[in-house]
Amino acid sequence: MTLKPLIFSLGLILFCSSPRALDIEKIQLPDMGDSAGAIISPAQEKEFGEAFFRNLHQQAEINQDVEIQQYIQTIGRQLASHSDTPSNPFHFFVVMDPNINAFAGPGGYIGVNSGLILLTEAESELASVMAHEIAHVTQRHLYRSIEKASKMSIPTVAATLAAILIGTQSPNMGQAALMAIQAGNIQFQIDFTRDHEKEADRVGMQTLAGANYDPRSMPTFFERLQQSTRYYGKGVPEFLRTHPVSENRVADTRGRAEIYPYRQYPDSLAYLLTKAKLTVLSAQDKRTPLQHFTTLEMQGTPEQRAVARYGMGLVHLENQQYAEASEIFQKLTAQYPTQPQYISALARTAMDAHDYEKAGKLFEKAINTFPSNDALKIQYTRSLVKNGQPQRAKQVLQSLSDSEKDQPYYYELLAQISADLKQPGESHRYMAEYYYASGETEAAIMQIRLAKQENDLSFQLQAILNERLNFFLSEEESRRAER
Repeated sequence: MTLKPLIFSLGLILFCSSPRALDIEKIQLPDMGDSAGAIISPAQEKEFGEAFFRNLHQQAEINQDVEIQQYIQTIGRQLASHSDTPSNPFHFFVVMDPNINAFAGPGGYIGVNSGLILLTEAESELASVMAHEIAHVTQRHLYRSIEKASKMSIPTVAATLAAILIGTQSPNMGQAALMAIQAGNIQFQIDFTRDHEKEADRVGMQTLAGANYDPRSMPTFFERLQQSTRYYGKGVPEFLRTHPVSENRVADTRGRAEIYPYRQYPDSLAYLLTKAKLTVLSAQDKRTPLQHFTTLEMQGTPEQRAVARYGMGLVHLENQQYAEASEIFQKLTAQYPTQPQYISALARTAMDAHDYEKAGKLFEKAINTFPSNDALKIQYTRSLVKNGQPQRAKQVLQSLSDSEKDQPYYYELLAQISADLKQPGESHRYMAEYYYASGETEAAIMQIRLAKQENDLSFQLQAILNERLNFFLSEEESRRAER
């Protein structure tokens, strides 16, 4: 399938590329052409966004921790529901990258780097970034900024967009990816306008306030970014230098924020726990976060000190110090029985220590307490698989909400469960969907072909395999035709 001439969303309108990247006018990429006002259909936008997200998995490390994913989706949906177009579909995710960055992609796909989350000092600051990106989508800035030349397939466009995103964070990698994709004839240009940024600030602040977050957090975060750039020299990668935070921008947003009455906006415990987990996951040397949390354990409110102990427990878990981790999580679970992250951490400790029976009991108890918690269900499913209970694992997995059933880990678990149930054809089929969702279409094709070689395939499964094989082959042919 190819897209008609249309205006499309590049998905790389950046909130701030890095605290080191401040005084640059715009990213310069080759010209894309003029669609003369053609309009992308909702179906095309949905397909384009899904293709973009699949290809992004090849170019960046998309966070697969279900608790972190659940948190970023929760805060994103809260903001989106108070935007000027609440019916617009949105998909929020975290990219494991230390650079200070966030971006809005086609189809409402909004990514936030782990580095940006860790830089924030309040939940409202994170919300202000996401509200800004939501505004870029609802105001159609992506469509108004970049136009698509005709006769380029969705897979190729999406792959190029993903390459550009990596180019904003790692120029060598991004340029290599672009060269591999465009083969000299696919050209892009991004033009970030001051009007779009000002409008995104204004609309985003309205969304922020409507969703019960602090409007003053937006200029506060801008100002911190601006101050932090003073300590860096000129050695900033060209692709990082987008969307400067000027004195005027800080002053403008601060003036708008003062319109709203002042009050306190406490951080949610989920925000603090998410930052703690990202701190541990992002650290190469686990001694650093352990020292960090050991210091924080003696500071703040009882809840904040509990979060510090949670972070210490996660460090012990990463270091395979299961007894130490279990002791911490056991005490936290007893002290805060209504906080799912604590009992989840305790159950995961048992699972990593290969005590699958104990892990299963803990997860089952947790799900009875939090029946709608998809993060717990995913982890419970994994413990059931490891404990040799594939049928029960399948039942739990199928109870997930629909939004979780298009994630790569969902298909990977289904493939493992099918293999354990002695259903190799189904296992290969689901592995194909896993690879496709991860942006690896050639590997998906191989899995379908392996599935078709199995004996005793039902007529229904054969039909599904034939349809998916034709679809995957068509995408690959479209991509190769444009190289």
